[in-house]
Amino acid sequence: MTDQPARQATLYRMVLPDHTCPFGVRAKQLLQAEGWQVDDRILRTREEVDAFKAKHGVDTTPQVFIDGERIGGSDDLERWLADAV
Repeated sequence: MTDQPARQATLYRMVLPDHTCPFGVRAKQLLQAEGWQVDDRILRTREEVDAFKAKHGVDTTPQVFIDGERIGGSDDLERWLADAV
């Protein structure tokens, strides 16, 4: 019997002092429920969020990456996970 290698996802999500993005929380929960290990990258300031969006050419957070491929936000992740079954 061989051990399956851990499936790893990188999640970038916004957790500001006055706001925790519910979509980021949802994305993390979806990944964990499917057995993924989550490298949880917290964007803690508006400047970090804006710089991340500019760097990756996206309009929203959270953003999920698997094997270096951008999956997208929580709705995109939900569709991706459903298609992966």
